[in-house]
Amino acid sequence: MSIRKSTFGTSAYGGAGWSPRTDSLRAELGTVWAEAGIDSEWRRLTTVMLHRPGAELDASRDPNAVQMLDVIDVPKAQDEHDALAQAFRDNGVVVHYVDPAGPARPNQMFCADLMFLTPEGAILARPASTVRAGEERQVARRLADIGIPIVKYLQGHGTFEGADAMWLDADTVVVGNGMRTNRDGAEQVAVTLAEMDVETLIVDMPYGTMHLMGMLRFADKDLAVAWPRRTPHALVLALRERGYEVIFLPEDSEYEMNRAMNFVTLGPRKILLEAGYDAIQRFYESHGVDCVTVPAKELVKAAGGFGCLTGVLARERG
Repeated sequence: MSIRKSTFGTSAYGGAGWSPRTDSLRAELGTVWAEAGIDSEWRRLTTVMLHRPGAELDASRDPNAVQMLDVIDVPKAQDEHDALAQAFRDNGVVVHYVDPAGPARPNQMFCADLMFLTPEGAILARPASTVRAGEERQVARRLADIGIPIVKYLQGHGTFEGADAMWLDADTVVVGNGMRTNRDGAEQVAVTLAEMDVETLIVDMPYGTMHLMGMLRFADKDLAVAWPRRTPHALVLALRERGYEVIFLPEDSEYEMNRAMNFVTLGPRKILLEAGYDAIQRFYESHGVDCVTVPAKELVKAAGGFGCLTGVLARERG
């Protein structure tokens, strides 16, 4: 076989046979990459990522050391998590598992914190606590396995957790600046979203709160649920400007309020809610919201609920 003495004009050097890549990254989702991404919090949920907890929850024997609330019975927590996954499947949602390469960290199951999906792929989180540092590596590997592009990982001293970001509409994301997501991290996320022609509203979180997810949720294109006296004033105004009815939960104990907020929206006016909170369920149903319920008394001892446990990978888009 003879070797060409000149490379000029060959396909490798831009000559005949060169095939330019002209589609945008967004257009390649579903072809080169997996079908994924979101631009709302309320459209029909299609794909999620979960981590089934295991022996790593033995660390809850010293709950405060791993940012949990109580000692967890691991088999009971696993049963509840299995029921959560089955509830997703029963509602037509594809479930992927993190399946860590090596031992999992104690909070690995809180997948919502570890990513935030955009129409072009995932923004990978950089958790704010040393207890959770490195969890994102396992998620990054799994996203690559599934075929979801990572469009951003934070640099410098920025921290960002996915439960601090939500889509207000297809052109606007709100990011909470507080203990878990610092100003540097929020601004880095805003720069990435601006490259997608998405505006970012950064709001300050009240001191002593965890995530924005814990004070604002969406049940439909025009229905938002807020925690009174915690949800930032500017955020409520931004919601109303976009046509949302903002309903405020009846005030109860902090524990009850946390359980009430920590749901997953399966689709318009349909949510997955922790079982056993009848008054909360009646409140949602009075606003036309259908509630699918699953027990989680053991899982919530880890200081999070269904919303925290669920990494949303894809929703239907308009």
